[in-house]
This record gives sequence, C-alpha cells and structure tokens, in this order.
Amino acid sequence: MRPTQAKDHPAAAPPRPVAAVPGASLPRRPVTGGGEGHDRTEACPAPSGPLPDGSADVRRVDADVPGAVGRVLGEVLEERLRRARLADPLFAEDVAERVARFTLQGGKRTRAQLVWWAARACAGRDPAPAAAALRIAGALELLQTCALVQDDVMDRAVLRRGRPTLHTDLTDGYADRVGPERARRFGQSAAVLAGDLALAWADDLVAETPLAAWTGVVVRRLWSDMRTEMVAGQYLDVQGEVTAAWSLPRVLRAARLKSALYSVERPLALGAAVAGADDATLRRLCDAGRCVGLAFQLRDDLDDVFGDPRETGKACGGDIRAGKPTYLVAVARARAEAAGDGAALAVLDRRLGDADLTERALDEVREVLVTTGARATVETKVDRLAAQGLRHFDGAALDPEGAGPLRALLLATAGARRGGEAAVRLRPVPDPSTTRARGGAGSGR
Repeated sequence: MRPTQAKDHPAAAPPRPVAAVPGASLPRRPVTGGGEGHDRTEACPAPSGPLPDGSADVRRVDADVPGAVGRVLGEVLEERLRRARLADPLFAEDVAERVARFTLQGGKRTRAQLVWWAARACAGRDPAPAAAALRIAGALELLQTCALVQDDVMDRAVLRRGRPTLHTDLTDGYADRVGPERARRFGQSAAVLAGDLALAWADDLVAETPLAAWTGVVVRRLWSDMRTEMVAGQYLDVQGEVTAAWSLPRVLRAARLKSALYSVERPLALGAAVAGADDATLRRLCDAGRCVGLAFQLRDDLDDVFGDPRETGKACGGDIRAGKPTYLVAVARARAEAAGDGAALAVLDRRLGDADLTERALDEVREVLVTTGARATVETKVDRLAAQGLRHFDGAALDPEGAGPLRALLLATAGARRGGEAAVRLRPVPDPSTTRARGGAGSGR
C-alpha cells in the first residue's frame, strides 16, 4: 500500500495527544466567543443529490445506511470514471471500472455505518453534518477498497466476498494472451495500482467534503493519522510473517494498528468530529472504539480458522497458510511452550506458512488451538473487550436516537458471544477526572 501526502491544513495551535498510539494527535480546538468551543463561522454549502437536506431525509437514511452510502458513492464514482475514460479508455476499463465495481458491491459497510451513527449520536438530525458524514463514510469505503485489494495481493488470496480477488480477475483476463506466469505478475502489479487509485479517490472525497473551518482541520488530521496507522499495522503484519515474530505484545500492537484503530476507533472519531462533538465525547468514543476494534480483529482471527466460508466470504485457514502472527496462534504457541507440549509446537512449526495446507492439516492446527486453550482464551478476551468498550460508550453524553443503534452496532462489530454483554452492567465507566491520578483507568488500554 502506498500512502500519499496527507492534505492537512495548518493547525491553529500546537497539537495534543488524543489517540491510542504515539504520535497520533488532534490539533487543539481554538477558543471562540460562542461558548461551546465549536467553530460555526463557515457554514457548509447546501447538499445536493443523494445527500440529506432536512431532518426527514436524515431519518430516511437511518433505515438503510449502507444503501445511502452506496448512492453517494455511485454519484461520486460516476464522475471519477468519466474522468478516467478521458485519461485513457483501457486504463478506465481494466483498472478504474474494477475499483468502482468492487467498491459499489461493498461488504457490510460497517465502518461507514459507524461514521453515520457516531455523527447521528453527536449531532441529532442536523442535515449538514449528516451530509458530510455520508461523504466521509464513502471515502472510508474507498480506503477499504485500497486496503483489501492490496492485502489480497500480499496474501496471494484468490477469493474476496465470495468472488475472485481483483488481481485474480485481472490475471485470468490476460492469461490466454500472455501466458499464466506473466499474467500473474501483471495482475498483481495492476492490483497495486488499483489500490493506489482507490486511495487517491478516497483522499479526493475527503478534501472535497464541505466542512466548517475547524471541523475540517480535525477531520483531515484524523484521516491522515488513520492512513498512517493502517499502513504501519500492515507493515508489522507482513514483517511478522517473514521474521516469525510471535511475542504477544507485538502481535497485539499490530492488531491495534492494522485493524482496531482503522476499523472502529477512527470511524467513530470521524463521525463525532464531523458532528462537532466536544473533547469529552470524542475521548469516550475513542476509548470505546479502541476496545471494540481489538475485539473485532481477534474475532476475525478466530473466524479465519473456525468460521464458515459461506458467512466470511473467504476460505478458511488463510492466516495459517500465510504464516501470519495472529494473537490466536501466539497464545497457542506460548501455552504450548509453557506446558512443554512438543507435539503441539511441532504442528505449529510444520503447518504455519504452508501455502499448500490441506483441510486435514488445518484440522491439526485447529486441534492444537483448542487443546492448548488458545481458542477459549481469545473468545473470553473478545467478550471482555466488548464489555469494556460498551462501558466506555455508556459514559458518553449522546443523543438517544443515534446512541441506541450505535451501541447495537458496536456490540455486533465486537463479535462477543451470546450473553457476553452481561459483563457490561458490572460497573459504570469511571469519571476520568477521578481516575487519572491513579494511572488513567479511563484510557481504555
């Protein structure tokens, strides 16, 4: 993945930390005479097309957020394709149209829904932030296209969302003309360029979204940090594959960077920022997103090995074949080493990174993951993270009309087991003003 130069505007004051990783920050909000600290001096232009322009339109989006995001993307991508065809018809057909098609087909659009419902929970039915939230949500879908297309190249995956991956589709289209090996290299190279194009379009959509002046500064900083974190996490992932780095802290850090921040925390923050949320609300949502995002990634690790391909949209065992240093496998290895279980370690050493892994060999790995207790440990951690995240969420002051659907979406995203939400009611989130002196219990770590 090739990150581009972020389109940040200069901050009005020195930045301060707000996120889970070192260096990730938001600029300090300037002091204004409005009493609430919100910069409302530069109103958003009236939305048009598929964007809401009244409270009734906002309520209609609630009924089908993925559909609304898809309509915004349809309008945006129609214009992008027109310009791509002007640049070169072959490029437009082979690359640009595939990017647009992949994006419009979409998946569950969970990140987009998090943006929408965070904005709704913070701004009510105000149509201006709602319109901006749909555009930012569309940009996230394009960024997800970039991530998935290039991730599939790195993983040598052949299936995505139940269909051939983009590089596989390109390879198949040229195999008869240039031969299988040259077609394979071409397909991978073209897919990297397709990911770059999706990233460029995502950046364009963020840059072109009408926002109040200070809101724009905050949103662009969040967007910039999120792209850097995503690339850093992906790098740790592939570097871990080649070096077999299996330490639990390192594996968790890669999971936080690659998925937890990008999949949940940043979408929540972007939605809240678009809505002009205050700092306390933004921090609560970030803390909630950090926990739920990590639970999401750990559930994804479990589904890769134990999930149903008809539900996940991809073949089982991809992480095992690639030798990915997932938390699930790291726990199994640590437990096997502590117990002196040489047989379990031998299975892991033999099967991890085996590109030709059979279903029978995958069953051997599954057995190790179960007998070492790794599967149960990760399942429990997912439940605890989900409960912790929802406790943070419940401490935020939000509009009930948006907060209810957002809470349900976070619980579903975390992938907690049935009944796992019961732990949420154990205690309320501590007030940060009373916990920082004792080490910051409200940090969400």
